[in-house]
Amino acid sequence: MIWILGASGYIGEALVAEARRQKLPFRPVARHELDYADFRTLVTALSKDKPDFVINAGGFTGKPNVDACEKFKAETIAGNVTLALTVAQACDVAGTRLGTVSSGCIYTGAKIQRQDGSWAVEDRLTEPLISELLEKRSDRVCGFSEEDDPNFTFEHNNCSFYSGTKAVAESALRGFPDFYVWRLRIPFDEYDGPRNYLTKVQCYPRVYQNWNSLTHRGDFGRAVLAFATGKVSGGIYNMTNPGYVSTREVVEEIRKRLKPGWCPNFWSGDDEFYRFGAGTPRSNCLLDVNKSRQAHVALRPLAGALEDSFARWQKK
Repeated sequence: MIWILGASGYIGEALVAEARRQKLPFRPVARHELDYADFRTLVTALSKDKPDFVINAGGFTGKPNVDACEKFKAETIAGNVTLALTVAQACDVAGTRLGTVSSGCIYTGAKIQRQDGSWAVEDRLTEPLISELLEKRSDRVCGFSEEDDPNFTFEHNNCSFYSGTKAVAESALRGFPDFYVWRLRIPFDEYDGPRNYLTKVQCYPRVYQNWNSLTHRGDFGRAVLAFATGKVSGGIYNMTNPGYVSTREVVEEIRKRLKPGWCPNFWSGDDEFYRFGAGTPRSNCLLDVNKSRQAHVALRPLAGALEDSFARWQKK
């Protein structure tokens, strides 16, 4: 039996749908029927019902975006730090396997190989020379691996409150090495909706150009359940679709496939966007997924996942 905490959220819904599709025994756990934020309540329930695996997909992302976390800081800490640790401690005491849905938004930039062969982190991916390498899909570009220290955190004093709390939680979860931490980024799929990145891009008053790794929601659900039902070693895993994409490339595909007459305006650059468009810093980064590939739980390539989403687009 698999328990899914946060089953009514955007990612939780995908996990429920995939568990149902695979006909796996699962239970979507609702807070009103089991207060899993309370340690004693959760330990008691785990000890009694003995689920084989718990997926914690709960958290606080803010609506409509992470800017809301700057206002609701107590809720953000409770949802992203306190809850993650409470669930981990309870599962540890009960001897229950656990996987936590986390975020890759604790990084900014990518690793770029210099002309002398050395590697350095570049945190402004929109710089002309960096963008040129990204557009060419150059081998001189590499994403952050699970071994790289997060660089978009409270410690670096450069992050949103949301990203800061996710980094704090992940640091604490390293104390439970047998459990899983799954980092996703900017979820999307073929279902039109306010949490879908492909929908968000179409709704922005002005579009912000940058480069990012993305995660197809359905692919993520299948991979997570492979962890839950398999024997993959515990630890942190980057769970994005291999590859990366720019906002301009996504806009061009939307114009080709969904909205032929659409001509959105773009922010002129980072300075204008952060002055007039964003209330808090944004993570724009690339993640390396070699670890998940070697564990045979990698997602399909990003280009194919985007193509499939556009081809099967279901507008509300």
